[in-house]
Amino acid sequence: MAATTDRPAIVACPACGAKNRVPAAAAGRPRCARCHDDLPWVAEAGDGDFSSVVAQSPVPVLLDAWAPWCGPCRMVAPVVEQLAVDLAGRLKVVKLNVDEAVRVAGSLRVQSIPALFLLDQGEVVASTVGARPYPELRRWVDAELAGRGSVV
Repeated sequence: MAATTDRPAIVACPACGAKNRVPAAAAGRPRCARCHDDLPWVAEAGDGDFSSVVAQSPVPVLLDAWAPWCGPCRMVAPVVEQLAVDLAGRLKVVKLNVDEAVRVAGSLRVQSIPALFLLDQGEVVASTVGARPYPELRRWVDAELAGRGSVV
């Protein structure tokens, strides 16, 4: 489940299994209340909360621009969510439904979906279009973050 600004997600800690509330927007990284490991951070954003969820994120954001009717979007969704697990504490995944967030999708010039954007401090630093397998997306994210001095 992805968090929204009005409803935090309940996330089971991959390390200890404890259930934790993870808000869509926060000043720091989400950590497990029991074992203090970093938690996967998956949130939803729209036109009204994009700035607080994405632009003010303390870690780089992988933005997944998608739509419910898009088959390739449904194929890449588990890959993107696995990146959130594997890069917990270092990357935040945000889902943007382009049918509902028309203003943000327009400002990002989304023309094909799925479209993935890597944002650092609210600025788009890289983008790619289309469903990709996990190894390819992981290499892309790692290379882009390493090229900008972010720790991966």
